[in-house]
Amino acid sequence: MQQNPERAYYEEDEVIRSQNGAGETFESILSQRVSRRGILKSSLLAGLVASPLGRLAQAAGEVTSPGLGFEPLKGGSPSQIEVAKGYKSQVVIRWGDPIKAAAPAFDHENLSASHQKLQFGYNNDFVGYMPLPFGSQSSRHGLLAVNHEYTNPEIMFPVKGPRDMNKSQTEVCMEAEGFAVVEVKMAEDGAWTLVKESPFNARYSATTDFLVTGPAKGNKRMRTKRDAKGETALGTFANCAAGKTPWGTVLSAEENFQDYYANGESVTSEMDQKSHKRYGIPGKESEYGWERFFPEFDLREEPNGPYRHGWVVEFDPYDPTWQPRKRTALGRFRHEAATTHVSKNKRVVMYSGDDARFEYVYKFVCEKPYVEGNRTANRDLVDSGVLYVAKFHEDGKGEWLPLVFGQGPLTQANGFYDQGDVMIDVRIAADLLGATKMDRPEDIEVNPVNQKVYVVCTNNSQRGNEGRAEPDKMNPRPQNRHGHIIEITESGDDHAAETFEWEMFMVCGDPSDPATYFAGYDKTKVSSISCPDNITFDNDGNLWIATDGQESALNQADGFYACPVEGDQRGHLQRFMSTVPDSEVCGPEFTPDGTTLFLAIQHPAEGSEFGAFSTQWPDGKGLPRPSIVAIRAEDGRVIGSAKGTQSRRSLLGLR
Repeated sequence: MQQNPERAYYEEDEVIRSQNGAGETFESILSQRVSRRGILKSSLLAGLVASPLGRLAQAAGEVTSPGLGFEPLKGGSPSQIEVAKGYKSQVVIRWGDPIKAAAPAFDHENLSASHQKLQFGYNNDFVGYMPLPFGSQSSRHGLLAVNHEYTNPEIMFPVKGPRDMNKSQTEVCMEAEGFAVVEVKMAEDGAWTLVKESPFNARYSATTDFLVTGPAKGNKRMRTKRDAKGETALGTFANCAAGKTPWGTVLSAEENFQDYYANGESVTSEMDQKSHKRYGIPGKESEYGWERFFPEFDLREEPNGPYRHGWVVEFDPYDPTWQPRKRTALGRFRHEAATTHVSKNKRVVMYSGDDARFEYVYKFVCEKPYVEGNRTANRDLVDSGVLYVAKFHEDGKGEWLPLVFGQGPLTQANGFYDQGDVMIDVRIAADLLGATKMDRPEDIEVNPVNQKVYVVCTNNSQRGNEGRAEPDKMNPRPQNRHGHIIEITESGDDHAAETFEWEMFMVCGDPSDPATYFAGYDKTKVSSISCPDNITFDNDGNLWIATDGQESALNQADGFYACPVEGDQRGHLQRFMSTVPDSEVCGPEFTPDGTTLFLAIQHPAEGSEFGAFSTQWPDGKGLPRPSIVAIRAEDGRVIGSAKGTQSRRSLLGLR
């Protein structure tokens, strides 16, 4: 997730997003819950240390699931990527690497839009490994589906910032964002290589045409000068996290789209004014300045421009001829993640967070059932169903509130005229329903072993500031700099259920801080962590966490961590990897057999001036280049495992 504290919107508009919402803050609910249970004494730790799950596991004398057995790294800020002893990392593909046979080699002194169309994009975030052939469990041959979130013009060009770019430089950035698909193979020595002439290799960017599907298709606010019917949209950008579907497509989340639009104060209708303010569209100039050359990003020229973005976009890596869709039934907000899971009744469920301060957690449940093996039918499943927003209760229970036109306050009296309006202004609708305000909900993933849902809240330094969501005497953590992770159990283990139970799994920070909590585990034995961002699970159900923001929060490089969620090691967090200066770690993805880990290293040297970079990784010369790395054990064993052990998946013969 893009997280630059110097950017104005983090200090201004994010903190006003849901201040008028009827719901309580999650922090208030948490403090009330632990207090009323008679557990809280003087801090958050006092309540959480007595976690029922932690006590039960320890009393039962369980042992951790197999899969973790490495020597953890210490903190610090290395100049190169560091991995646990016995492991090695390899750069698989960099920004600018050719992905088409006709593509020119990367030349940082002669960047052009025409070249960038044929090259790997910038600031890679989500990484999805898709085995080849489709339907197999191959861990040696597959596709990498990658999001390209945003650009750092001050690192790409000799300029001071985005608004100093000329038109041709701006066009390079427009082609460098979006989405990429590349075919990769693993050699006998374990090294991964790009298949440059693969027919699967593809790029989608801010200049690609997309279909609009779902309830907002044809809505008057989706209509533009370019498309008077409101059935297509030009471009995808700000693509942060994502999710893979059971039918082999990727749901890519458009996040900070508001940074690309300008002159929001020019709109005259009350509906547009309210909507653009709630979504943070700047009153005057944009963050990136694209409107200087392209009028569709200037609301004086195209007042409906922002409504085309903030959606989940579906791509098919296995079929580059299939035109990608903007799936409006999944709602419009600053999507972080789009994680799918098949429920007990074969309904596909998609989880997503709205990555901004005081925003919400969402779940979508498809109307039609998933049909095993029918890709054609399944590719349109997310066009119909119900989008829900989460409301957490202090007693450890919660409910999913349906965002359906005509129900409750979602009526014409509040500015909604159909379901398309509800999806376009999901934030406003969630405010009216009283959803729970969260501390920047980012990645949300389902554990494949215990079936629980893990919600990552990365931080919220504004909580309690200037009267914003003021904590009371029971609220232990205003100005949440370090973030936390919540564990949700859907009712009946049915992910389509409308109720759930929740527990706090981890409250991040320096373990010596009494306000931190690691699922009840001995804090003298855990690694420090701050600003959790993306997560994934290995085949044994161990939680792996990538961070974004530790350099400022804990004075240590961002990294990648492992943590069991069950047994007597539940909460035993260990640092597995550290990244290079001024970069974040994101997009964690294991191959099916668990022997390769792919990570995205985003924005190395961010904050540097051109020519005075804090790192020139990965090449050691020229420009810093965001890249995908592959990590493997030197002896080829399952990532994170002790020598001589095998994971549950490996024992099943999956490879």
